Amino acid sequence: MYNHFFERFEADILSGKKTITIRDASEKDYAVNSIVQVSTYENNRWFCALKIKNVIAIDFNQLSDFHAKQENMTLLELKGVIHKIYPNVQSFHVTSYEMVD
Repeated sequence: MYNHFFERFEADILSGKKTITIRDASEKDYAVNSIVQVSTYENNRWFCALKIKNVIAIDFNQLSDFHAKQENMTLLELKGVIHKIYPNVQSFHVTSYEMVD
């Protein structure tokens, strides 16, 4: 299975500073312990593999500083990014992951 991230998140993922992704319902069907190949959204360049730890449903207004820290940003930044990528969406899924060597 493949997953795409915007290039601006690559360094944070590779450094371990970004340990979750928040996606809409179209990207919620990841199996725990599965390995996902990751590439950039902009040019489909592979850059790592991630192991899925869990997937949890969440509402936009439930996002907290805890989620923001896992995304390596402030809560205000996180909400802004999510709103820009998913305007008018309120239900999401938080997928946590770890790097695979």
